Parts: sequence; structure tokens; C-alpha cells
Amino acid sequence: MKQLLIFIKKEFFHILRDPKSMLVLLGMPIVQIVIFGFAITTEIRNSSIAILDNSRDEMTQTIINRIGSSRYFSIDRTIKTEDEVLKAFQNGKIKMALIFQPNFQNDLMHTNKAQIQMIADATDPNNATTTVNYASSIIADYQTELLKNNTQPYSISVVPKMLYNPQSKGVYSSVPGVMGLILLLLSAMMTSISIVKEREMGTMEVLLVSPIRPWLIILSKMIPYFILSFINIVTILLLSVYVLGMPIEGSALLLFALSTLYIFCALALGLLISTLAKTQEEAMFISLIGLMLPIMLLSGYIFPVANMPTLLQVISNIVPAKWYIIIVKSVMLKGLGLANIWREVVILNVMTAFFIVVSIVRFKTRLS
Repeated sequence: MKQLLIFIKKEFFHILRDPKSMLVLLGMPIVQIVIFGFAITTEIRNSSIAILDNSRDEMTQTIINRIGSSRYFSIDRTIKTEDEVLKAFQNGKIKMALIFQPNFQNDLMHTNKAQIQMIADATDPNNATTTVNYASSIIADYQTELLKNNTQPYSISVVPKMLYNPQSKGVYSSVPGVMGLILLLLSAMMTSISIVKEREMGTMEVLLVSPIRPWLIILSKMIPYFILSFINIVTILLLSVYVLGMPIEGSALLLFALSTLYIFCALALGLLISTLAKTQEEAMFISLIGLMLPIMLLSGYIFPVANMPTLLQVISNIVPAKWYIIIVKSVMLKGLGLANIWREVVILNVMTAFFIVVSIVRFKTRLS
């Protein structure tokens, strides 16, 4: 028993002397429970909406106030024309628009019927359906109150319209997310492992003493994976269009160009990981565990970022996949051009430049 205790003590010392092991054992569960606890939710909160009130009467104001006071919605703007509705959707500012018919109260009181149109951004059909259901429920409650106080059979009909995805196909939201996930994971993981492998095998010494400059060595490592990743883009898009029936409403050339930018960003991130990792296993761990969870949970691929606490929303801004998914949805589904997504493009460029600069600074021209 004494020998067993000695060996247990020795093992504890080994673990305590390794900060990375302590981080994984104690830090990872905390990070995971916080992210999973706050990010994984099917509830929609604070969804930005626009109001087009063509009637401006007491009843429409009452409905608007009830929707605005709900925790599910945040009234982003009040607009005057239907053209402004489309522009708001194109800019990504709103998730739903409520349009009240002219003479809403007058028609309801005299004909017992009135209509409200709900236009939802269905690039994410699940969220669009949930948002419409929430608003419809609030309107139904108001209609029930009217029926209690009056003998007339008042009927407020809700007419939903799913913008960009009329049939509410789930593939419209899954394909951009899968593209962001696959391209980043494969490019970053394979690049980081490739460079670390050279260091482990001892062949990096041969490369460093050769006449080739270090940046050319790095470039030669990145180009094959760039070509393979580009083939993945072509394959995914062909399958999406011809097998899954997903449209490309915007410029296919622009989509390919921005996907190329995203690949460069992923390769640069993989290069940065290779400067941090000492072994292939460590590089694999950082690439898979360190990247997969943020991509799946904080990029908007599965769960809306707007539903998360402010801290997680801020953290999500450093996830490259978040901006790429917005770009893909904007070009493929909304048919938008570079003028509408310039901010996302600038952010990806800044991230790429940052990863490359930090990697070059950390890259050692001599092995210790």
C-alpha cells in the first residue's frame, strides 16, 4: 500500500508540473459547461424586427407595444415603405417584419376581419418559423381578449412569408455552416500537423539549413492544402446545387473568391497552431477541440448568436466561421454583392493578416 501511495503521489506531481494537462483537466470542463449552458438553446430572444404600420390606429399600436415588450422581440426600426423592408433584410439588420394593412381597426370593427403580414428571414428556417410562431401567439392572445369583451367574431389573420427560402428547406442553413466547419477544420488541422511533423521527424533541420528561405518553406506547405481545400469548395457547391437543390442567387465568382479568402485565413490559423504545438497530437487536439466547439456553437451555424449572453456574443466575433457563414448566406441565398458584405470581408482579411504576422514572428529559424 505504501508503494501504491508513492506512485500516486509521483503521478500527481507529473500532472501538476504540466500546466497544459491542468488546463485540460480543470479548465476545459468549466469552458464547456458555460458555453453549452448558454449557447445551446432553441429559444429565440431579442429578435430584431421592423414594423410597417399602414394603419396607425389604436389597435395596431396596442399589438406593436405588446410585441415590443415581449422578451422574444426587439423593435429595431419603424419603416414607411415596403422597399425599406427589403433593404433592412439585405443589410442583415432584422429577422422579421410586421406589415399591418391600411385601415386595420376600421376593417376589423366593420367586417370582423383584418390582416397582418409577417415576413421572416428564412435563411435559417427553424429560427424563422419559431419567430413567426412567437409573434402569432401574441396576436392570438390579443384576439382572444377582443372576443371576451365583444360579441362580434373578430378574426385577425396572420399571413407568413418566408423570404429567401419559401419552402423552409433546412439545407439552406446547413450548407453554409458545413462549408464553414469543413474548410476551417481541414485546412487548419492539416497545415498545423504537416509543419509539426517535420519538426518531430527532424527533417525541419534539413529544410532550415537549405538555401530556401523560411517563408518559402511555409508557403510550400500551405499551397497543396489550399488546392485540396479549393477542390472541396467546388465539390460542396456542386452537390449543394445539383443534389440538394440549393440556389446560388448571387455571383458564383464572388462566392469562390471569398471562399478562397476564407481558406487563406484557415491556413494561416493552422500555421499559427503549428508554432504553438510541439507534437502532432497536440496540434490535432488544438485543431479539433479548440476549433470545433467554437465553430459549432459560436458561429451561428447551429444556434443564433443573438440569443447568447453579451460576453459570448463578443467572443463569437473572433471565430472566422461566423463571418464566412454570413458571407455564404448573403451571396448564395440573398443574392447580395460585395457592397453589402464588405464588413465581413474586411474582418476576414484582418484576421488572415494577423494570423500570418504572429506566425512569422513566432516561427523559429533555428531549432532549440
